[in-house]
Amino acid sequence: MNPTRPIFQGMDVRRLGGSALSTPRLVLGGNVFGWTASGAEAFAILDRFAEAGGTMIDTADVYSAWVPGHKGGESERLLGDWLKRSGRKDIAIATKVGFMAGLKAEGIAKAAEASLARLGVEAIDLYYAHKDDEATPLEETLAAFDALVRAGKVRAIGASNYTAERLAQALAVSEREGLARYEVLQPEYNLMTRTGYEGALQQLCVAQGIGVLPYFGLAAGFLTGKYRREEDFAKSIRGTRMADYLNERGLEVLAALDEVAAESGATPAQVALAWLAAQPGVTAPIASATSLAQLEELLGVLTLELSPGQLKRLSAGSP
Repeated sequence: MNPTRPIFQGMDVRRLGGSALSTPRLVLGGNVFGWTASGAEAFAILDRFAEAGGTMIDTADVYSAWVPGHKGGESERLLGDWLKRSGRKDIAIATKVGFMAGLKAEGIAKAAEASLARLGVEAIDLYYAHKDDEATPLEETLAAFDALVRAGKVRAIGASNYTAERLAQALAVSEREGLARYEVLQPEYNLMTRTGYEGALQQLCVAQGIGVLPYFGLAAGFLTGKYRREEDFAKSIRGTRMADYLNERGLEVLAALDEVAAESGATPAQVALAWLAAQPGVTAPIASATSLAQLEELLGVLTLELSPGQLKRLSAGSP
């Protein structure tokens, strides 16, 4: 990523932990690329995100292995094609390792080379441990990441889906052994799912200066407000997951979003992401788009400011 990239006027750009990376209040999710967004449509989304001032795209080597006929790497390959076609050098790519094969040193080194090849880049800007691997010593995992950083193949490392206890242990190992440390955490966090991050994990990130980029910022689309009845589940491929959210509490959250959205001249999705961006420790939410129209809506979070009273009402409406 080119550190001299101009900052767009009026945009809140935030540094990611102790790394040299920074991002406005939206990271573009890459889980849809090569799956529900592909070809010219995906390229148009990526072009628009970059033109609007976005600086980071989040993907993983496992995207989208869950699709019949896919093996993983589809998203990285599409992003690599876009980077080559667009010639852009000012977009940071975050990708992940370990979801499929754990976090042993040999696997990390091999996976990193495969990701670099698919992306067509010399270095991965932000490389995550996709999920904790308690069967592999933290010393081994962090030494493998540190070797990639020292070799110039990775610029910063992060952890996804780690508990407060395990993240604290990992930070202690890095300090004791003089290894690169996790500068970013990627937890599941949104107005419907709060307990996993709030509390000990949030306190640790704030105290240690770790950047936080939550995934599922819109609760798989529920917080857009388009799923209000069971009949709405058919609106997308992820609709069946809405059954976990469409309950009394979910409807209360939607009502609070509607109220604040009306006051702000915004949409429920924009408000939900702005609430996330205002939470202690959070650098920026991650959200994906399968169309230009969806992306344009997401871009509203880059400049939307909620009042303390509105933030309090949203938090109270989603205990």
